[in-house]
Amino acid sequence: MLAGGTKGYRHHPQLARFQSQPDPSAAIATFLASLADEAQSRGYHFDATKVSPVRVTAKIPETNGPIALRVDPLESQTAHARTGTGAKARSLKQPEPHPLFRIVAGKVREWEKV
Repeated sequence: MLAGGTKGYRHHPQLARFQSQPDPSAAIATFLASLADEAQSRGYHFDATKVSPVRVTAKIPETNGPIALRVDPLESQTAHARTGTGAKARSLKQPEPHPLFRIVAGKVREWEKV
């Protein structure tokens, strides 16, 4: 995405959070590696060979505004789910953020779609 090796999502507004990091490519690789692990645990195909092995250890500060923004749509999407994961998602009071992010108080960022 940030390294120019893809055609899609190169200009997605939410990439700003990664582009602002000292090593943007390592930040997005860290994010994607965790997504690949989660996808595998759920039985989805995710080609992790395309993700750089370089990782960051520092957490990226992200405001709690986007999490609140996503709770209502998540609840409505899972309300009709037919699997046990739908029931599990409905029981969550607030979704867990990606482990790369350190949540701080704040409003929805300018790149979030409201």
